[in-house]
Amino acid sequence: MLLEGKRGLILGVANKRSIAWGIAKACAREGARLAITYQGGRLEETVRKLASPMQEVLVQECDVADDAQLDRLFERIGADFGGLDFVVHAVAFAQKEELEGEFLQTSREGFAKALDISSYSLTAVARRAAPLMEERGGAIVTLSYLGGQRVVPHYNVMGVAKAALESSVRYLAADLGPRRVRVNAISAGPIRTLAASGVSDLPKMLGLFKEKAPLRRNVDIDEVGDVALFFLSDLSRAVTGEVLYVDGGFHVLGL
Repeated sequence: MLLEGKRGLILGVANKRSIAWGIAKACAREGARLAITYQGGRLEETVRKLASPMQEVLVQECDVADDAQLDRLFERIGADFGGLDFVVHAVAFAQKEELEGEFLQTSREGFAKALDISSYSLTAVARRAAPLMEERGGAIVTLSYLGGQRVVPHYNVMGVAKAALESSVRYLAADLGPRRVRVNAISAGPIRTLAASGVSDLPKMLGLFKEKAPLRRNVDIDEVGDVALFFLSDLSRAVTGEVLYVDGGFHVLGL
């Protein structure tokens, strides 16, 4: 198994439709022991029920905008796991009103919140994970979207946050490479997740991808999970600082 004996952290599971859950399933299938986080008490029962069939899984609440919660999470992982082999950062948020109308009207507060949770949190997580990884080598993977490179209607400030996230991947890869920690991103096509439900044009986006993408279909969380395995396993041991598209080829199109 690709991840046998390895220990990993999956941040951002909300329900069975979450991309984070697709990645968690793939990692567990390949032998990893996991810690899984959720944000907010309303999600606890759902996430614990999902994780219950997994062996020795650690489930903990974590708001990535709260440094104290991040500190507690990594202290517990250090105590329970002794170290980390990989981290999956699957966290993003923008206020619903910032995803409507023009990007021009983005508020200062909305901009700061989107960038903090969707981009800066990767750096905050990586800083705490690195000491648990550097003696054994490790991999960090985050999730982006094409809206970080091109204008996508109603994606607005989230697109700017994803652009910052992708840039963070490159800078973190440079910082952590000497410590034997790799940092990469997956840019997945649109998937009907809880987070994506805030984008009003999601049904139109799904239809467009299905009609226009070279593979003529949408992607699902299991396909993203399998690609994440490549980045999290030794198969990608010489790859860092990359953004890999899992979108049926849609990103190559000009029209």
